[in-house]
Amino acid sequence: MNAASDASRARRPRFAVRAVLFDLDGTLADTAPDLGGALNRMRERRGLAALPIAQLSPVASSGARGMLAAGLDVHPGMPDYEALREEFLNEYDAALDRDSVLFDGVRASLDALVEHGFAWGVVTNKAERFAPRVLAGLGLRTPTLICGDTTAHAKPHPAPLLEACARLGVRADEAIYVGDDLRDVQAAHAAGMPAVVAGYGYLGAAAEVSTWQADAVIATPMALLELIELAS
Repeated sequence: MNAASDASRARRPRFAVRAVLFDLDGTLADTAPDLGGALNRMRERRGLAALPIAQLSPVASSGARGMLAAGLDVHPGMPDYEALREEFLNEYDAALDRDSVLFDGVRASLDALVEHGFAWGVVTNKAERFAPRVLAGLGLRTPTLICGDTTAHAKPHPAPLLEACARLGVRADEAIYVGDDLRDVQAAHAAGMPAVVAGYGYLGAAAEVSTWQADAVIATPMALLELIELAS
């Protein structure tokens, strides 16, 4: 390893934590194919062409709101928004585990965390109506799952992260949160824990990750292991 590589490695943050919390959509899993599928079925019903999933992926972390905006130009506050939102949710409910997959390296990174004694959990804004079934379809069993309607507030409020820490029996400063959206960083910092951005994830449309003030950005799921102090 050359001197430049040594210097780069030395500048990387190292987090001494007991638990790692993850966002779901765009962080652990590529769920855009099923979210986009729900939207495209709505478009086809209206005589519109299906949109490429790659075009919809950047807004997948925003769920129904992001999909309806990208695919039908419908936004909260518009007269027909709530009806279309319910239609979208029903479409998603009917086929939410057909094509969603874990990102490459996620399962190996989770196995490594467990092997080294870390607790882990999922904190998502996806509703309890959907999240457990999505995880089951992905073959993931997490010790702790906090959904968008588990607590009184969803991210970027810190309540879901704090609830996850309470269930895992760790303090907020003993955990880190990994997500792919600005609100994930905001929620983590509000809860008093470091925020790591999944740079391989959705990141939102025209995202400027450098302005999010995250504590670290990882290019692959396995890169997370380089940021935390593993037990020897």
